Amino acid sequence: MRIGILGAGQMARALGGGWAAAGHEIVVGARTSAAAAAAAADIGAGARPATIAEAASFGDATLLAVPVPALDEILTAHRETFADRVLIDCTNAFAPNAFAPDTGGFGLSEPAVAERISAGAPGARVVKAFNLLAAEVWAGPHREFEGRPLTVALCGDDTAAVAAVAGLAEDLKLRPVAAGGLGRARYLEATAAFVVGLWFTGYDARAMFPPFESAFAVPDNSEGLPMNRE
Repeated sequence: MRIGILGAGQMARALGGGWAAAGHEIVVGARTSAAAAAAAADIGAGARPATIAEAASFGDATLLAVPVPALDEILTAHRETFADRVLIDCTNAFAPNAFAPDTGGFGLSEPAVAERISAGAPGARVVKAFNLLAAEVWAGPHREFEGRPLTVALCGDDTAAVAAVAGLAEDLKLRPVAAGGLGRARYLEATAAFVVGLWFTGYDARAMFPPFESAFAVPDNSEGLPMNRE
């Protein structure tokens, strides 16, 4: 697949590096040619630097790996380019330097980034993915923890786009899980703020969630809806 990456930070390098190693063609766009060249060099495997406009119009899918405050400018400038394109949103609406341990960690600067991206780029096939973990995890060698595969949740309304991003997740040796429509992406964004805040505070977020086989509940409504135990 031909993938354009907007952004030259750690997430762009981590995901781009894995996709390039898997044989995908990568073009990286950044605000400066030096930043794009440095990111492309780190990604390797033939990744090429470009302008943001060139990367936005390149290939079959586009990864938005830019700070949330930069989104408005990008969406306004490339709205028509993004029409009918698979647009992968890995952003989070909180900044690392906004950590406040006395209030529990991070807060969200806005409640639903992926939905705003979809509204700002009509026709784009937006999929929220890769936002729950730091770039270092995606770039790292570990794809299994305590015998359980590292999983990435995907939210999107276009089933073909979700399937395409699921394939890209599998290329990174991840287990993709379709987690609902784009309206559920806001829950992924809130989860990222909550869980990363716990990690920064020094708590093990995973210890708050039991393994699947121990996570059970009895429906408390009169309809007696069964749980999905796949």
